[in-house]
Amino acid sequence: MSAIRLLVLGAIRERGRAHGYQVRSDLESWGAHEWSTAKPGSIYHALRQMAKQGLLRAHEIAPSAAGGPPRTEYELTDEGDAEFLSLLRTALARHDQKIDELTAGVGFLTCLPREEVIALLKERVAALDGWRAEVARHWTPDGADSRDGEPITEIMRLWTHFSGSGAEWTRGLIERLERGAHTS
Repeated sequence: MSAIRLLVLGAIRERGRAHGYQVRSDLESWGAHEWSTAKPGSIYHALRQMAKQGLLRAHEIAPSAAGGPPRTEYELTDEGDAEFLSLLRTALARHDQKIDELTAGVGFLTCLPREEVIALLKERVAALDGWRAEVARHWTPDGADSRDGEPITEIMRLWTHFSGSGAEWTRGLIERLERGAHTS
């Protein structure tokens, strides 16, 4: 999955129709250039690629009276909307994605029904808990089989920390959603 794909499709979906500069401006206003690969070149490349793939419909717009080149405005096709929703569901449910993918998914969580978002996040928690249990099954941090002092011990600590803190944060988000937070 690609965060840039989810971000660009989501930005266009929110506007209905937008040209590249509007998409770029929206993503920058969300700070996406700081936490994802949403840089100007990747945004324009994604727009062109997704138009070729049939996810976006491109409309050539005449140059403004003030001058400048013509712009291309994009809107989602039915396939583009389906791709956006699929990427969003994946971003919310997976436990092993990059942080920018999860962040992009959280940014669009109001695009899905609340009950569905909660169910997807519960899948994420279950996967994180399962991952943590699997790591713990193969690693005894302080027992007789301890390999303290070896880098693998630090890797295992890192994995269990990330899975534990990820599950804790996700449980908190579920609780906030169940209390009515983040309405569309």
